[in-house]
Amino acid sequence: MKVGVLGTGDVGKSLSAGFLATGHSVMMGSRTADNPAATEWADEAGAEASTGTFADAAGYGDLIVVATKGAALAETVEMAGAAKFSGKVVIDVTNPLDFSKGTPDLAIKGDDSGGETLQRLLPDAHVVKAFNIVNHTLMFRPDLPGGPPDMFIAGNDTKAKETVTGILKDFGWPAIDLGGIHSARWLEAMTMAWVMAGMATQNWRQAFKLLRE
Repeated sequence: MKVGVLGTGDVGKSLSAGFLATGHSVMMGSRTADNPAATEWADEAGAEASTGTFADAAGYGDLIVVATKGAALAETVEMAGAAKFSGKVVIDVTNPLDFSKGTPDLAIKGDDSGGETLQRLLPDAHVVKAFNIVNHTLMFRPDLPGGPPDMFIAGNDTKAKETVTGILKDFGWPAIDLGGIHSARWLEAMTMAWVMAGMATQNWRQAFKLLRE
């Protein structure tokens, strides 16, 4: 499968590496076609890795990963072109974090979320919230005491969530479906719990697991 990854930061690079390791080809997209971080990544990643603009990567991917800053969703979609997402599964990895007051907070919360915002921006795409509740170093085949952690997901389209569940399995994650994209508001709130715990312990290699009897 061809995967378009929008974003050149640590999250985008970690997920891109996971897709390459599981047999997919990846185009990493950024604001400009000659982004140094993307070019360096592609040079090291091998023949199945390429780079381009947001528009290039969105057009390239059979599946698209949005791994930009959560505050930049509207700008990212505008630069990429909403039509290029039409009919595709879109994994939303972002969190709408606000650092303006020093301590992180959610810029969108309550009756809305970044995931819902992205779905509204892409009405013809199938947005699935996933990978937003963990550090990028654990996104691919996490190895933690107590067995693999769980990845919670949310999205309106059942088949899209099945696709993402399969990807998560390849990446070493059991998936727990929380329902429609409105549940992204709880996933983004979970991120804040993760952040607060990390700040308290200075340990970012942590993840959630749902224990059942």
